[in-house]
Amino acid sequence: MSYLQEAEVQTISWDDFIKVELRVGRIVSAALFPDAKKPAYMLHVDFGKDIGMKKSSAQITGLYKPEELVGKLVVTVVNFPNKQIGPIMSECLVTGFHNESGEVALCVPDKPVPLGTKLV
Repeated sequence: MSYLQEAEVQTISWDDFIKVELRVGRIVSAALFPDAKKPAYMLHVDFGKDIGMKKSSAQITGLYKPEELVGKLVVTVVNFPNKQIGPIMSECLVTGFHNESGEVALCVPDKPVPLGTKLV
């Protein structure tokens, strides 16, 4: 299935949706992750004092350079189980959308919001 083909939409309950912790974080560092199987960056994302700092491997090298990611607010999932990716443990999932070429464009708030804010 191509990235833009219409997919079957599965209905979930409100209770299912509110279990997903979609939170805003700020990328504080981004570097190439040479041990990843597919081109990726290792990101450190700050969620503020209640959640703290988390690491993530993100396959976003097609549209972003590391230096332009630092300081960017991103929407992430913070309550998935940690996932071993090469030598590191990824602790959150940075969200995005595939474009026509299959590259990932980040899901970002369009206005400043406090770190750790939950999507409502």
